[in-house]
Amino acid sequence: MKRIPIAFATGAIVLAFSIFAAGCAKPAPVVIVGVAKFVSHPALDALEKGVIESIKAAKPGIALDLQNSNADMGTAAQIARRFADEKVAVAVGIATPTAQALANAIKTIPVVYCAVTDPVAAGLVASLDKGGPNITGSSDMTPLNEQLDLLIRLKPIKRLGHVYNAGEANSSRIAELVKEYCAVKGIEFVGATVANSSEVKQAALSIADRVDGIYLSTDNTVFSAIDAVAEVALERKLPVITADPSSAETVPVLGALGYDYYAMGLATGKIVVKILDGAKTTDIPAYIPSDPKEMLLVLNLDVAAKIGIAIPKELADRAAILVENGAIRRK
Repeated sequence: MKRIPIAFATGAIVLAFSIFAAGCAKPAPVVIVGVAKFVSHPALDALEKGVIESIKAAKPGIALDLQNSNADMGTAAQIARRFADEKVAVAVGIATPTAQALANAIKTIPVVYCAVTDPVAAGLVASLDKGGPNITGSSDMTPLNEQLDLLIRLKPIKRLGHVYNAGEANSSRIAELVKEYCAVKGIEFVGATVANSSEVKQAALSIADRVDGIYLSTDNTVFSAIDAVAEVALERKLPVITADPSSAETVPVLGALGYDYYAMGLATGKIVVKILDGAKTTDIPAYIPSDPKEMLLVLNLDVAAKIGIAIPKELADRAAILVENGAIRRK
């Protein structure tokens, strides 16, 4: 029998063992990022899309656990516990109620809030200048004065209608600011609060005959039923200005002035990537859009004609998006 060289035999044994070990080795753990939104509506959907695309572009191997609490705080809390049990690498909360649920349930995993109007008032961080021990994110503190100035420019307002969910911290804060604006301008504030989306139409109807126009902030409950407000406003020939350009492209309101929420989602996703790369939340201040390109003006010329409002040419020229003859025109 032919003898096998010792070196060759040893090498074959090592190779065989390596193959065996490789076959038995546990696969590397999958890195998961949990992304939860409070409810589905155009602004939050645009934010979610931006977050996902930003993360996937930088970390194509990342697994995403996408959740929607459907405007239910109990479900939001369950999702938060799911992310904690799942030990996600980062938990992203889109909108204030979801971010609060994550922050309450998760203390050792990084949490990134997305489009929270006032993170300090919401109890998420102590300051916008830096993040908390395990939390940071992006703020969409709306340019409320500019939005209300736009409404008043399009139609003199003596009584302003505002529909909102007083149970949402962001919405309560905005309502306070709207009242302050009205007090300064000598305008009567006429508010209507809702607890869920099924109440939105009735709330709009309850104030429609008592106001000259309606302002809507990015209230998640209201925006999940914004078509109902638009329907009531058209019937009463009332101008509606909102803080959400995303929905104003397809929902028949007079106009919107606000952030490009897809762009904000992209920016929030970049914060997640920084954390995945080792950055500490305490070293990441709140992201607040400052580039004028991230602010969009949408005007609906069809709605303006139906309710008898003439939009100044200067405003039409400034708008990033015009809706006319049923078509969306982007500049």
